[in-house]
Amino acid sequence: MEPILEGLGLAFSLHNMALVMAGVLIGVLFGALPGLSSPLAIALLLPFTIMLEPVSAICMMAALYCAGTFGGSITAILINAPGAPPAVATAFDGYPMARRGEAGRALGIAAVSSVTGGLLSLVVFIVATPLLAKVAVSFRPPEYFALTVFALSMLASISGRSSLRNLIAGAVGVLIATIGTHLGTGIERFTFGFHELTEGVEFVPVLIGLFAVSEMLVQSQTADMALERIKSVVVKLPGREDIRRVAATVLRSSGIGTFIGILPAEGSTVAAIMGYNEAKRWSSRKHEFGTGVPEGIAGPEAANNAATGGAMVPTLALGIPGSGTTALILAALIAHGFRPGPYLIQETPEFVYAIFGAMAVGNVAFLVIGLAGAKVFARITLIPRTFLWPMVFGFSVIGAYSLSGSFFDVWVMLLSGAVGFLMRRHGFGAAPLVMGLILGRMLEETLSQSMIMYDNDWLRLLESPIVCGFFALAALGLAWPAIAARMASRRRRDDE
Repeated sequence: MEPILEGLGLAFSLHNMALVMAGVLIGVLFGALPGLSSPLAIALLLPFTIMLEPVSAICMMAALYCAGTFGGSITAILINAPGAPPAVATAFDGYPMARRGEAGRALGIAAVSSVTGGLLSLVVFIVATPLLAKVAVSFRPPEYFALTVFALSMLASISGRSSLRNLIAGAVGVLIATIGTHLGTGIERFTFGFHELTEGVEFVPVLIGLFAVSEMLVQSQTADMALERIKSVVVKLPGREDIRRVAATVLRSSGIGTFIGILPAEGSTVAAIMGYNEAKRWSSRKHEFGTGVPEGIAGPEAANNAATGGAMVPTLALGIPGSGTTALILAALIAHGFRPGPYLIQETPEFVYAIFGAMAVGNVAFLVIGLAGAKVFARITLIPRTFLWPMVFGFSVIGAYSLSGSFFDVWVMLLSGAVGFLMRRHGFGAAPLVMGLILGRMLEETLSQSMIMYDNDWLRLLESPIVCGFFALAALGLAWPAIAARMASRRRRDDE
C-alpha cells in the first residue's frame, strides 16, 4: 500500500501536475495538427526533459501520449483532416456527423469514448504490470533473447502490406544499435574513427531526426491544405440514447485496444481500425456506417486510447515497447539512467504508480481541455507551414545540441532526418527502425550472455520451454501477414 500512496503522491504533486497539464496541452495541439504527432512531440521534448526529475519527465510524456491520441480526432471530426493516424478511422463517421450539423455531438461521443477506453486500460495496466514483472524476474538471458526476437517479429504484423519493409527497417535499427564498443570483446565496430561513436549512437538525436526533421522534409514537398472554416461548435456530452447505443461498443473496443496495446510493436492505429471494424461487425445497422453513426465514432476512439494503457505494460514490465510512441518513452527512461524491465518495478514500484496517476489525470484533463478548446485547436490547423516547420527545425537543432554541447549530435540528427525522409519516400516507417534501435542492444547483450552460458552451443537455447514458446510465437508473427491475406481472400470468395 505504501508504494501506491507514494507513487500517487508523486503524481499529484503541484509540480508534476503542472507538467502533466502542459503535456496534455502539447499532446492535444500536436495531435490536432496534421503532420505533427505525439511521437514527434516526445522526440522534441526529450532533450529538454533531461533536466527534470525522471518521474516528472515520464509523467509529462505519458500524459502527452494519451492526449495526443485524442487530439487528432478533433480535426478528423470537424474538417476531415485527421491530425494523427489513429484518428483516420474516427473520420469515417465523425466527419459525416459533423456535416449534418452535429459536430458537438460527435466530439462529445469521441471524447467520452476515448476517456473511458483510456481509464479502463489503466486498470489493466496497474494490475498486469507488477504481475508480468514478477514473472519476468525469473527470465534468464536466453528467455530475454527469445522475447526480444518475438518483439521484433511482431514488426511484420504492424501493416500487412508493408510487413517486409517493417522488418527491413527493424533490421537497420538493430544494425545501428551495434555501432560502438562491444561489451564482451572491447572491439570498436562501425565507428569510422569518430571517438563520439565509441559508446554507441545516442538515441535522442536519432529520434529527433527520424520524427521531426524527416517530417519537415516530407511536408516541404506538399502544399498547405485548403481547410474549410470552422463554424461555431458547442460540444455536447452524449445523452442517454447515445450512451445506450455505444456502451457495448466502448467496452468491446476498450478490451480490443488494451490487448492490441500489450502486443509488442502494435499501437493505436491498429487498435483504432480493429475497433471500427468490430463495431461495424457487431452492429445491426452495418449499412449506416460511413454516414455518421455513434458506434462508428465510439469504436475507434475507445480502442485507440485503450491501446495507450496497454502499450505501457510491456514497456515498463519487460523493457519491450508496446508501440512506436512507447519506444520513445523507453528511450527517455534510458536517457535518465534507468534500465526498464522487471527490476525497475521491483526496486521503484512507486514509479509505476506515479505514471498510472499521471495517465489517469491526463485522460480526464484532455476531456476538459480538448472539448473546451476544440474550435481553437481546429483553427490552429490554418497556420501556414512556412511558419510552423522552421520553428520545429529550430527546436530540433537546439534539442540535439543541448544534450552534450556537441555539434556531432546535430549532424547525427540531420543524417537521421535524411535517412528517415528517404525511408518514407520508399514506404518504410520510422517506428520499426526505432523499435530495432531500442531492442538491438538488448538483443545483442542477451545473445552474448546466452552463448557464454551455453559455450556457444545454439541448440541449447531450445532446452528452455519458454524460449521455444517465444520462438514459436515469433514464427507465427512472421507468418501472420500471409495467413491473414489468405483468410481475407477466402472470405471474399465465399461472399461472392
